[in-house]
Amino acid sequence: MARWRGCWRAAGGALVRVLLVWAVSTLTLLVLARILPDFRLQSADGDSVTRVGLTAAWGAGAFGLLTALVWPVVVRALLLVPALVLGLLVFFLNGSLLLMALSLIPDDRGAAAAPQTAVVVAAVMSAVASATSTALAVRDDEAYRRRLYRLAARRRRRRGPPPGGGPGLVFLQLDGVGYGVLRRAAADGLMPTVAGWLEHSHRVMPWRTDWSSQTGASQLGILHGSNHDVPAFRWYEKDTGEVMVCNRPTSAAELQRRAVARTRDGGLLSLDGASRGNLFSGGADQLALVLSVAARRGRANRSRAGYFAYFSDPANAVRTALSFVAEAGREVGQSLRSRLRAEHPRVARGGLYPLIRAFATVVERDVVVSAVIGDLLAGRSAVYADLVAYDEVAHHSGPHGRDTDRVLARLDRSLALIARVAEHAPREYRFVLLSDHGQSPGETFLSRYGLALEDLVRAGCGLPVSRRAGRTRSGAEARAAVLAALHRPVEEDGEEARSGSGSDPVVLASGNLGLISFPDLPGRATRRRIERAYPALLPTLAGHPGVGFLLVDGEVLGPGGASARLDVPGAAEELLAAFGPGAADAVRRTDSFPHVADVMVNSAYDPRAGTVHAFEEQIGSHGGLGGEQGRPFLMWPTDLSQPDPELVGAEAVHEVLRRWLREHDGPQVPLPALPAMTPLPEDSRPDDHRPQDRRLEADSSGTLPSAPGPVPDETR
Repeated sequence: MARWRGCWRAAGGALVRVLLVWAVSTLTLLVLARILPDFRLQSADGDSVTRVGLTAAWGAGAFGLLTALVWPVVVRALLLVPALVLGLLVFFLNGSLLLMALSLIPDDRGAAAAPQTAVVVAAVMSAVASATSTALAVRDDEAYRRRLYRLAARRRRRRGPPPGGGPGLVFLQLDGVGYGVLRRAAADGLMPTVAGWLEHSHRVMPWRTDWSSQTGASQLGILHGSNHDVPAFRWYEKDTGEVMVCNRPTSAAELQRRAVARTRDGGLLSLDGASRGNLFSGGADQLALVLSVAARRGRANRSRAGYFAYFSDPANAVRTALSFVAEAGREVGQSLRSRLRAEHPRVARGGLYPLIRAFATVVERDVVVSAVIGDLLAGRSAVYADLVAYDEVAHHSGPHGRDTDRVLARLDRSLALIARVAEHAPREYRFVLLSDHGQSPGETFLSRYGLALEDLVRAGCGLPVSRRAGRTRSGAEARAAVLAALHRPVEEDGEEARSGSGSDPVVLASGNLGLISFPDLPGRATRRRIERAYPALLPTLAGHPGVGFLLVDGEVLGPGGASARLDVPGAAEELLAAFGPGAADAVRRTDSFPHVADVMVNSAYDPRAGTVHAFEEQIGSHGGLGGEQGRPFLMWPTDLSQPDPELVGAEAVHEVLRRWLREHDGPQVPLPALPAMTPLPEDSRPDDHRPQDRRLEADSSGTLPSAPGPVPDETR
């Protein structure tokens, strides 16, 4: 009997909430009809107040019903549309639904003179309805809890009981947040959730990245246990003539395939795992916004279905769209303020960047958080999610300052929301926070010295350089050094020196790490072959004040003619001492990669200021050695085993996370031990980029809204 009373009480409460939202929507429609000149809710001859009110109620009810029934179908039909375009279509779709709803009002009493008016009315109504629902849920905590439990029970019935009896593990990666940044944000009150965990339940420590301190190398090592032969974010492979880029879907798929073949294991998340917003799948069955499967076509690839699950709720869509517009406007304002204050250093932040920033800090965050919430309520054993907001903003605003502080505060609110929902999950969860790298500040190489790395390389090779570089002091000095080395007179008229024959070198940048490859020199070029082909190049690079050191075929070249062989004990350690402990070992490991560039260039580093010079247009950068970029963090609950005091490399972090999964008995089946690593043969590359492990052919799961409001009774 008590159970029936509880059901009737819950049903009555839900009905009251629906009626209240309907009433508020009706009032909103009346107000909009009053203030918008080309929007009306009455016939041309005029109507009574009662008749206008009934018309508004009819229109609000029809709009609510259409958004509940039609919106999910429309979003599913648009699932193949690029995610950014889908986010921008939200307003148009909502406006179209409102026009449909108004057309259902009898006697043509509802009409909008222009489509743009319908867009405005629909956006306001959706936002008001969402805010009202959220306010009602906040006031009724018991109703909120009952709905969460009901949804969790429904998910358990569909997929059975959670495998394993132990707590699940949620790995949340705060992309680009260094150890020092996290510590400062917690101490200054920017991240109260993180501060509370550190005070009561968690510990934190730094770990050391590989030389390639960027998401591609770190996340591949963390999720798949191997980042062998990933020398940078982008690099040229002579055997195929291709440029590999870690955030390119085909490259990510190939890197994941290589890692799986090398370790002979699907990855960290192979057993009942979920991968959200990552470059790689980690072997998870449940995927959303995973780049390594985005290049595949067909029904098997539903990595973007996370967008559908989120945007199928029109309230979510409108809320995220409004936040998207607000974030883009915030970026424009912050960029203008930085320019007016003549802040230094700074980079250009125009063009499409405000939209890209808004997508990374709003759309991707909301969808990923929503997917993680769905995983918690589904009781999955292991979840790994990447939140990229800080990294994107820090590249253009710098890793320290008001812009990034606001992003850290919003990330902390996302952590708090996930932790709150975990209280209603069908199993207990432990939260592990970590980052893949940090960020080092500094003026760009181009801004500081007036020429790009490519200009310097071309000058050192005797190739034409841009006129901008030729006019700068650094460019002129480099060109003069080339001409002197080639025994040619310095040309006073600005005529650039030209090389004889052969193709141009391939110059790529990964933060403050540069890569130079010579397609005409087969295999990895030795120092002697490079000096024979381009006699002035290596002295020009090593002697430039913006260059810290070079790696050329097992030899490190520094300023002032200094050099050290990596196979001579202690020599490289002394030459690279300024770049921190373990720098020589990191360079030595990269030197062993099959696809390391002919010349690897690390920018200069100022240990006192902690600054580097990015070869890309970034005032907060990562990718090489020097400063905070190589000191990410690992934060774990105290009831997990203590990691080694010195964690070096992403592969070592993988071993720690794998051990924690065993300890908490996430999956009942023991995780396989990681076999010894053996290099892949040169001809092992398949014709396509599909992963060879069937566990990587995964589908995506339903998700929940990311706002702390009522959770839908059913999600796809």
